[in-house]
Amino acid sequence: MITLADAFKKFKSRLELNDQEQANASKRQKEVRDVLCSAFSIDNSFLTGSYARWTKSKPLKDVDIFFVLGADEDHYRDEAPDKVLDAFYDVLADEYGHSAVQKQGSSIGIDFGIVVDAQDNTDYRIVSVDAVPAFADGDAYEIPNTRIGEWMGTNPKIHADKAVAAHHAYSSEWKGLVRMVKYWNQNDRHGEKPIKPSFLIEVMALECLYGGWGGSYDRELQALFATLRDRIDEEWPDPAGLGAPVSDRMNGATLDRAKQILDQANRDIALAIDHARRGRNGEALKAWRAFFGPKFPLS
Repeated sequence: MITLADAFKKFKSRLELNDQEQANASKRQKEVRDVLCSAFSIDNSFLTGSYARWTKSKPLKDVDIFFVLGADEDHYRDEAPDKVLDAFYDVLADEYGHSAVQKQGSSIGIDFGIVVDAQDNTDYRIVSVDAVPAFADGDAYEIPNTRIGEWMGTNPKIHADKAVAAHHAYSSEWKGLVRMVKYWNQNDRHGEKPIKPSFLIEVMALECLYGGWGGSYDRELQALFATLRDRIDEEWPDPAGLGAPVSDRMNGATLDRAKQILDQANRDIALAIDHARRGRNGEALKAWRAFFGPKFPLS
């Protein structure tokens, strides 16, 4: 039987990006860019967000692609941000069908119809991408934010630099722990994502994972989930200091629900740790599998 320590290492490995997934993401980026170039002047496009920071969890959904618009599209900057999203939506819906395309707060989501199997596998293909219209603004970018009705500043490089610094400060375990929590967050057994957006988990982890790596995944996760529960109702600003608070989608009923699910998560973790403490390795593995989902190994 696999040890608990080795199970966590295997779990961490299963959540990491591999070459086939990166190749598929690059293919989708080029494909969507080709579609959008038929209607817009696009200076550049690049994969960004948690995918580029290596904090994206599996299955690979909502992979962010920035499409940096050229000078011919500057008129959109003088209009409400939903105008450019409407224009993106129309072009992408013509290509992929209205049922596969969804307008979101800062992007257009495109679902590729990839089936996720019972083990959360997709044959190394990404499930969906988020096409984000953007304008260059010096070293940063402006993207639409329909929740506040304005163009919003963002800087993916600062986000990436902070993630790298946190990863190094945590003995190169920080990104793995973040991916684990994100995998838990999108697990279908909740029927929802309790923490929205998933980037909020990463932003909170920049502060909530502190003191250095302690050497035990279960104990690190116990401390992190306890802190997430205690601090979920705080305002969490954009790490780049440019955009709206990352926590602006968590309020009222969504916060209450997140606290309920995090309370249960902390009880589940305590039970799994108690199994291990009492030498019940098999029961501990099953408890963690039930907690995370099918990518957590039993052998």
